[in-house]
Amino acid sequence: MKRYTIWVLMLIAVWVLSACTSGAPTKGDVIVYVAGPLSGFQANTGQTVAGGVRLMAEQLNRAGGLLGYKVKVIALDDEADSDVAAGVAQQIKEAVERGDKVLGVIGHPNSGQTAAAMAIYKDLPLIVITPTASEVGLTSQGFRNFFRVNAANDLQATAGAEYLVAKLGAKKVAVLYNDDSYGIDLGKLVAGELQRLGAQVALSAQVKVEQNRFLDEVARVKAAGVDAIYYAGYEVECPYLRADLRDAGLDGLTFMASDGCFLAATIDNADGAAEGMYVTGFAPSPKTAVDQTWVQAYQAVEYRNPDTYSVNGYSAMEVLAEGAKKAGSLSAAKIADAIRKLDLNTPLGNVQFQDNGDLRNAQIYIFQVKSGQFVQVAP
Repeated sequence: MKRYTIWVLMLIAVWVLSACTSGAPTKGDVIVYVAGPLSGFQANTGQTVAGGVRLMAEQLNRAGGLLGYKVKVIALDDEADSDVAAGVAQQIKEAVERGDKVLGVIGHPNSGQTAAAMAIYKDLPLIVITPTASEVGLTSQGFRNFFRVNAANDLQATAGAEYLVAKLGAKKVAVLYNDDSYGIDLGKLVAGELQRLGAQVALSAQVKVEQNRFLDEVARVKAAGVDAIYYAGYEVECPYLRADLRDAGLDGLTFMASDGCFLAATIDNADGAAEGMYVTGFAPSPKTAVDQTWVQAYQAVEYRNPDTYSVNGYSAMEVLAEGAKKAGSLSAAKIADAIRKLDLNTPLGNVQFQDNGDLRNAQIYIFQVKSGQFVQVAP
């Protein structure tokens, strides 16, 4: 045999051995959609979730894929709009109907868009795991393919109200909430919990999503003579509310915002007014939930730093993958059954599910802004 031929055969042998030991996926692609706001006023929320999903998929693929399939992540923009979200769900339905191998959807981050999309997803052979949607009613509709890796608004309302009253001494509170399903649901629950604890809700006021001036609301807060404010909304409005309160001389009031404000923009866009405020969250800070190796791996995949809900996207994808592994199948029905039996440790902590898709031991974290950073103060 010629020396050249021997050399070629040796190269082929090395390549085959390398392919086998690397565990490269061999069965083709399986698709996981990430659905959420990737543009517009909540773009960072969707992008940070998508980044976590991509990192988990990258790690799966480097380890041989999922049941031998390469996980392909496709991100779709719902623009934080329920009509657009329904369109995204229809697009995913069409992919299923044309025979694409679709494993599931990580999304949507917001409750209103999740509800709109589930009208379509509920009849599809795929798994839906929301990273942050918290409206209580989402898991009371009998969906068998729907799960969430975060607490619901009832637990958030209880934890926030108890901290305001028991720890911070709030007695007379103004509750401001956004005019979407998330804000309305949470605002009502917080008001009820405050009253249960003996605090007075002196003002309950609805504000608009994307509102950026709050002069009327600030005047009403001032007239109500409250000692604390609870705001159920997003990082889009929160910094401007804080700035208007400061400019009116009310920055000394105890201020707590909901999980929708647990993003860097709440601090970055507040012109220094975020200092001292409290925020409830569905996840620990990435600074405490993961190590530097994880952060570096995220940066290598996303070319940016993780934000607060990167760990939610990562953990949701981990739940989906682990369900498929436990089921030994890509069948949505079998994966759903396996997910309900999971006992899994993730960056969000231990994950186990109730039959309705809610977490068994959901956790709320409370942070205070100190020196321009979210610092965990509870638990």
